[in-house]
Amino acid sequence: MKLSSPMDVWKYLPGTNCQKCGEKTCLAFASLLLERKRKLSECPPLSEPRYEEKGRKLAELLAPEVREVQIGVGEHARMIGGEDVLHRHELTFFNRTALVYDVWDTMPEDELRARVERITNWKKFYVGEFLRLDGIAIRSVSYDPEQYRACVRCVSEETDLPLVLCSFEPGVLEEGLKEVSGRNPLLYAADETNWRAVLRMAKRYKVPVTLHSTDLDMLTRLALTFSREGIDNLVLDPGTYPVNNGLADTFERFIKLRRAGIEEGNRGVAYPLIAIPMTSWMVHDDPLYASYWEAMLACLFIIKYADIMILHSIEPHALITERTLVANIYTDPRRPVSVEPGLRIIGNPGPESPLFVTTNFALTYYTVESDLSSNKIDSYLMVVDTEGIGVESAVAGGQFTAETIKETLEKHEVESKVKHKIMIIPGLAARLSGETEDITGWTVLVGPRDSGRIPGWMDKHWPPENLS
Repeated sequence: MKLSSPMDVWKYLPGTNCQKCGEKTCLAFASLLLERKRKLSECPPLSEPRYEEKGRKLAELLAPEVREVQIGVGEHARMIGGEDVLHRHELTFFNRTALVYDVWDTMPEDELRARVERITNWKKFYVGEFLRLDGIAIRSVSYDPEQYRACVRCVSEETDLPLVLCSFEPGVLEEGLKEVSGRNPLLYAADETNWRAVLRMAKRYKVPVTLHSTDLDMLTRLALTFSREGIDNLVLDPGTYPVNNGLADTFERFIKLRRAGIEEGNRGVAYPLIAIPMTSWMVHDDPLYASYWEAMLACLFIIKYADIMILHSIEPHALITERTLVANIYTDPRRPVSVEPGLRIIGNPGPESPLFVTTNFALTYYTVESDLSSNKIDSYLMVVDTEGIGVESAVAGGQFTAETIKETLEKHEVESKVKHKIMIIPGLAARLSGETEDITGWTVLVGPRDSGRIPGWMDKHWPPENLS
């Protein structure tokens, strides 16, 4: 992206503040464009002749350095690529690494369907959302086009997740593609031996294609060839070698490609990158060791710089590690993860139930909420808006204060929920207790520093003598 501030974007907008985009000002719309929360098409004046040139220039300037590629259709479609920076702290990463898990065409049908169902339905609750997996790679092991097509058909009946069709045999690929061409699958892969056939296929079916070569010059030539033929929905595979010098060389190729695309502005290789950590299964005989090594490789290339990966192990130790790291790396570092402030009901509280106070930093909130719920403590939990900052930092920074506690009490009419006027603040906010009592008129009890100790604290301190 060539623009770095809302003012830079605003210069290319009409500047009329017409509000047709739904925002109050063009500058507000510019800020959202920069964050990719709005689209240029949502500014109607840009389609007018007098602003068309500005619109074309702005579209060019806002385009990410690495091209975005969509895989799949509908609500499960995944965008990959689209990055502007090498390091998330420079701006943020936008499209998280897609985790795709394999099936193969020699599996018995019942095992195939069961594995697809397990991949499709896997989820893990983490900091306020359910983490899920992104797609299924269908590998041709039989090299039989009809058998592969039957496998693709079976998988497509079981899932709406995006698909990656995997074979270096064009005839096999096309048979599978005929079955799911309307679902925009990713083809894997074209190389220097089969590229002509795969190119014809991509042009006919208009689907994204992976290009494979460990020779970066060859990979570049393949990308330029496909691009000249009008195929820009490309994914680059520089090879994934799992051990020794092969791993070092793989890492170096990923770094070179991403630097060339972002720092050097080489549009010929500015495409999403795919890593294949499941190659660890080719060199390790022990399934457990192979699974651990695959997860390690996945973590490495989540950070540097895989936009999509094909993996094999669907054991919990692998899935949780990989998907959680993706969630963390692709969280915007400029904005703490937060929840809506307000009053939460835990269990079935009554007017004499305790009132706990916490911040709206998501990790803090969900930890406290979980500790209360799992211990079946019927209570109210008042969440103060601290701009998504945790308790200790918010106290030090002035976001968690007696005043903000009072504002939350009043805004959410907490006094109408409980007949006592007693609140329990976190132990890390103990120094606020006196001032909070003075400002709010409520009695303040200082809870434990760790919410995991709330049950023991409750045994000693609740209900207090002055509950009524």
